[in-house]
Amino acid sequence: MDIQFSPTRPDADTLVLAVPKGGVDALPLAAAATLAAGAAASRFTGEAGTGFESFVEEGGRTLRVLLLGTGAGSAQDMEKAGGALVAKLATSGATHAAVEFTGEAKGELAAQVAFGAQLRSWRIDTYRTRQSEKAKPTLKTVTFVVTDAQAAWDRQAAVAAGVAFTRELVAEPANILYPESFVERCRHLEQLGVKITVLDKDAMTQLGMGALLGVAQGSVREPRVLAMEWDGTGGAQEKPLVFIGKGVTFDTGGISLKPGAGMEDMKWDMGGAGAVAGAMKALAGRKAKARVVGICGLVENMPDGNAQRPGDIVTSMSGQTIEVLNTDAEGRLVLCDVVTWAQKTYNPDMIVDLATLTGAMIVALGHEHGGLFANDDALAEALTKAGQTVGEKLWRFPLSDAYDKLLDSPIADMKNIGPRFAGSITAAQFIKRFVDEGVKWAHLDIAGMVWSDKPGATWDKGATGYGVRLLDRFVADTVES
Repeated sequence: MDIQFSPTRPDADTLVLAVPKGGVDALPLAAAATLAAGAAASRFTGEAGTGFESFVEEGGRTLRVLLLGTGAGSAQDMEKAGGALVAKLATSGATHAAVEFTGEAKGELAAQVAFGAQLRSWRIDTYRTRQSEKAKPTLKTVTFVVTDAQAAWDRQAAVAAGVAFTRELVAEPANILYPESFVERCRHLEQLGVKITVLDKDAMTQLGMGALLGVAQGSVREPRVLAMEWDGTGGAQEKPLVFIGKGVTFDTGGISLKPGAGMEDMKWDMGGAGAVAGAMKALAGRKAKARVVGICGLVENMPDGNAQRPGDIVTSMSGQTIEVLNTDAEGRLVLCDVVTWAQKTYNPDMIVDLATLTGAMIVALGHEHGGLFANDDALAEALTKAGQTVGEKLWRFPLSDAYDKLLDSPIADMKNIGPRFAGSITAAQFIKRFVDEGVKWAHLDIAGMVWSDKPGATWDKGATGYGVRLLDRFVADTVES
């Protein structure tokens, strides 16, 4: 969908009037009284994300008019309004919508509406060969009638592109997206100035990544580690901020096989890696003044005759040994080796990892918050604040030695699972064992957030793109500020 800005109203087939809460009486149309009466009858008061649609005679033609509620005018209200605009008009037959603001229109807020609209417009029709005319999107252009929004929109457009990229990666089926093809999908980031480094199976074997390779050994798809480095500081930032994403492109559970019902959803078990790749696209796209490295551990977990068995012991890159009691607790095995490699390669002061790691997190938080674990209070607070600002909320969980002891193994340095209770916490405690002394670290368990079975304010059913905006805002607040 094309987003445009113009000082005058274009010749569009649909007029959208952005109305703040309680502002229905100030409509700039000859039929304002009729529209206001209709809105009142429909109980439209300008609440954020609500709408009232009608048709009026204007300039000798019939014009579709949508009153669009912008609430109190906060950034999140405007974003919600933009999402509602597209949800209402995307397949309505409208092709070009002009958006005017009935109150004082500021460019930054107009850009926020445009951002919400662009986010909500994403859809994946790649594999559809038949679709009814009424189901096909018709809305091609949205023009905002303001004069000072372009600069704010340029930044928002880059973030929206990052979110769209993450959704694309998460939505693709596993026969299309696997470790090697994930890497190729990210190659275009080089055109934005991102340096890409790839480790293949041989390189990982030489490095001693026994934990990650153990997960991958049951699949014909070879594993990859993908590192994407963006430096917008010209070398001024000596140590990079490192983001790490779990990239299990399909998770059967391995020999500890998952139930068949719902297993198709496991194509999105690479949601953490998808979020990291999208965040790197957003940061490079808006030329962030920060040095950031995004690393994805990419594997497929399959129950082949060569697959890892429950009871196997593997040696991680750190040298620590792991008794694998459950092959479906594979994400932490991938992350631990990538965390070790990241520290040895980039010597960061701070690491944030993202992973669709545990079903226990969905039991605890549902689909409203991602889980947050951290060894540093200031880091946890900064991530929480960033999530709150952009609407990608986090809830912090505890870490302690008492939980850590639940991972002790009688024959190795640790087990890859603890008891039935505190499953998300023991998973985080496992990763923490691989974080070097003095490194600030946070783990985001986003199992309930990367996919949605129902539409949200800025996404349709399916991939949400969760994590991109959170990481982008975190960088802006902590590194660029």
